[in-house]
Amino acid sequence: MPLSVPDRLADLPYAALLRPHTGPLRSDERYDTVHFDGGEYRDQSAGGATFLECAFTGVSLSGMKLRQARFNEVWAQAGRWVACELSDSDWQDSAVTGGVLAGVAAHGSALRRVVFRSCKLEAVNLRAAVLRDVVFEDCLLRDVDFGDAKLTDVSFPGSTLEEVRLRGARMTRTDLRGAVRLGLTDGPEGLRGALISSLQLMELVPQFAHALGITVKDG
Repeated sequence: MPLSVPDRLADLPYAALLRPHTGPLRSDERYDTVHFDGGEYRDQSAGGATFLECAFTGVSLSGMKLRQARFNEVWAQAGRWVACELSDSDWQDSAVTGGVLAGVAAHGSALRRVVFRSCKLEAVNLRAAVLRDVVFEDCLLRDVDFGDAKLTDVSFPGSTLEEVRLRGARMTRTDLRGAVRLGLTDGPEGLRGALISSLQLMELVPQFAHALGITVKDG
């Protein structure tokens, strides 16, 4: 799936092959061309499960244990992921659009060619995760932790960052210029390797001065 994500289920290249899912999710199960539509999954264990060419539409997942799950060519729209365990999960060629991720533990995860579009991410733990070719488009990221993560070719067009932590992150060609707001809780130290605009730099000057122990006072 390219980074230009289809807006409709029918536009997915595997749409005609999708079959509806019934029943709970199970650990180490392989789900191939399955459509999860409008269901609610709560406090189930599906660690190590593989989702290949699957679609999630209007699905609510709460308290789900999905550690080391694999998501390959998955399309998720208008869903809720609340208090889910997704640590060490693997995401590739996938998209999450119009969704909410709250209280999600995804530390140590690997994301490659993944798009988050018009999503709200709140209290999401991505510490020590590896992100490559990931786009956060028109998203709200609040209390998101990228500490010690590795970000390569990651961008944030149209997104708002509030209370985001980057301390210890290693960034290569990470483009923050399109972000509407850069609200960083641990100061500018974590921006090493990032691309920012001159306007953003001016907005961050007070934080840079504080980090360097400089007092700015006129008169």
